[in-house]
Amino acid sequence: CDEAGAGPLAGPVYAAAVILAPGTELPGLNDSKKLTEKKREALFPVIQEKALSWAVAWVDAEEIDRTDILSARMKAMQLAIDRLNRDRGRSAAIITEHRMIVKGDSLSASIAAASILAKVSRDHWMVRAAEEYPQYQFDRHKGYGTKLHYELLRQYGPSPIHRRSFLKNL
Repeated sequence: CDEAGAGPLAGPVYAAAVILAPGTELPGLNDSKKLTEKKREALFPVIQEKALSWAVAWVDAEEIDRTDILSARMKAMQLAIDRLNRDRGRSAAIITEHRMIVKGDSLSASIAAASILAKVSRDHWMVRAAEEYPQYQFDRHKGYGTKLHYELLRQYGPSPIHRRSFLKNL
């Protein structure tokens, strides 16, 4: 399981969980931050096809502001993990044991695959947000705190999808 979008000023934080069979070969698989957008987009459907199971989940900007980014990241990851579990009843579910792996997206194919699904899913969401809020050009910076994004925020103020708790320095 891995997440994407913890640092941007706008949009949700995404998480993905992926289960790959041992020995699954995915040429070019790496941490999503080390891949070009084109390579991530190419790997996205391959991961979905070859994974034994995969799921993507998110927590929106409003909840990030209401809680905090760490809580939102953990919730998004738990939601993704929960969506992997098909053995869920109305009042009980399998409790998934887990461990944190520092730099896991560089050490585990499943975590690297999850990082790509989370990143690409979030980027697609931000491109759709650019259609609704064209003045912010979310398709260009994906909500991250670039010079352009700060300039647009100063010009237009925050949109409904901005994380107000991240905009203290405007």
